[in-house]
Amino acid sequence: MNNSKTIYDLPDAEISLFNSFFSKEESDSLYISLAENINWQQDQIKFFGKIYDVPRLTALYGNTHKTYKYSGILMQPHPWNEDLLFIKKRIEKEAKVEFSTCLLNYYRTGNDSNSWHQDNEKELGRNPIIASVSFGETRPFQLKHIERNDLKRVDIPLSHGSMLLMKDSTQHFWKHRIPKTKKDIGSRINLTFRIIKNE
Repeated sequence: MNNSKTIYDLPDAEISLFNSFFSKEESDSLYISLAENINWQQDQIKFFGKIYDVPRLTALYGNTHKTYKYSGILMQPHPWNEDLLFIKKRIEKEAKVEFSTCLLNYYRTGNDSNSWHQDNEKELGRNPIIASVSFGETRPFQLKHIERNDLKRVDIPLSHGSMLLMKDSTQHFWKHRIPKTKKDIGSRINLTFRIIKNE
């Protein structure tokens, strides 16, 4: 494991990036296994009275009683599998917390995306800790402050085997997204580990 760590000096946030948090061999193996073995689903969202497919595939895994709701979508978790428990154990050692849930996103092409949002649902509690692990194609993780127009947008490239750790008030003051791109790029699997507070 490479201990390369970048701390982003941003107001109202605590964000650290660990490149090569998983080795190339581990990342290659996990990417293939997750693509093939996760119970991916195509969610739909209602927007101005119309129903649209969410522009990516998703899945929820974790402690089986910890449901999660975002953008009007209620997700029921599948039980942890071997791959996810391996990843979970590794990142918990760095984050020094125990995660209850993992929300997975499968970006199949550059046309798959995730629009501006904050991970600030009430189930996550105050100042949630979120660990974001990426396998596959490098995609830019973009952040913008919700109040301060004087701050420039931040672009963080999330590469194969990287882990982004977000703590403190990050989710209250910063929105983030994975934008679309017209480039002909490969697919990417992202795992966001969270602590769900509901019972």
